Amino acid sequence: MIPAAFDYVEVDSAEAAIAALGQHGDEAKLMAGGHSLLPLMKFRLASPSVVIDIGRIADLSYINDAGDHVAIGALTKHRAVETNELLKSQVPMLAHVASQVGDPSVRHRGTIGGSIAHGDPASDLPAALLALGGSVVAKGPNGDRVIPAADLFTGFLETAVASDEMLTEIRVPKAAGAGWSYQKFNRRAQDWASVGVAAVRNNGASGVALVNMGPTPVVATAVQDALASGADVEAAAALAADGMSPPDDLNGDPAYRAHLAQVLVKRALTEAAA
Repeated sequence: MIPAAFDYVEVDSAEAAIAALGQHGDEAKLMAGGHSLLPLMKFRLASPSVVIDIGRIADLSYINDAGDHVAIGALTKHRAVETNELLKSQVPMLAHVASQVGDPSVRHRGTIGGSIAHGDPASDLPAALLALGGSVVAKGPNGDRVIPAADLFTGFLETAVASDEMLTEIRVPKAAGAGWSYQKFNRRAQDWASVGVAAVRNNGASGVALVNMGPTPVVATAVQDALASGADVEAAAALAADGMSPPDDLNGDPAYRAHLAQVLVKRALTEAAA
């Protein structure tokens, strides 16, 4: 498929990107690695009149120790997240989940900000961000604002980042001593997950988020509440599909995905508690 005709604008700073968004309005889209936007354009699911290329903004590629959290520039490549020693020591689940994204060519080109901003319910990194209790920074014409991950994903491929804003940073709390696990099931290597689970257990608190169990990346609230009330792993995992609306497609119907979520949550919580 060939995308509809569009104008192309290349920028070298976040400020220039925001100015371009203001100039071109809702018809403009930001593009970093292109792995999310270009497939939508090829299938005519997105037809922006202007594509603003932000992939060459050098100062948005970093991984910094920010005290109680690690700050990651939105244009940091998946491969850099996967191999970074600070993340391996302080937020090891995030480094591991980045290693599960696509294949090496995707990880060397795709960016963590692009994955998060796309908000695909079948994507790995949004679920990890939810389970870790992270947040993002959105820059717009009125300055920066911090959006908790729990408030970020608002609909299918929709986020709370406004049309005149740009996601510039991802923040993840340090969790060096936490137990964690990331489990996903896919039919073939490099396929999107049929279902995935990101789980973190730290000092009696738990974060559990699911992949491909609804129209957005989603927190397994019933599981978290059960664990907080003292339920054991098996009882909590049995609630994995409560309140969920899993899709029905070639990889499985809702009942199959509900069962798979229960199995994977049990595995994840068991591993995280080990």
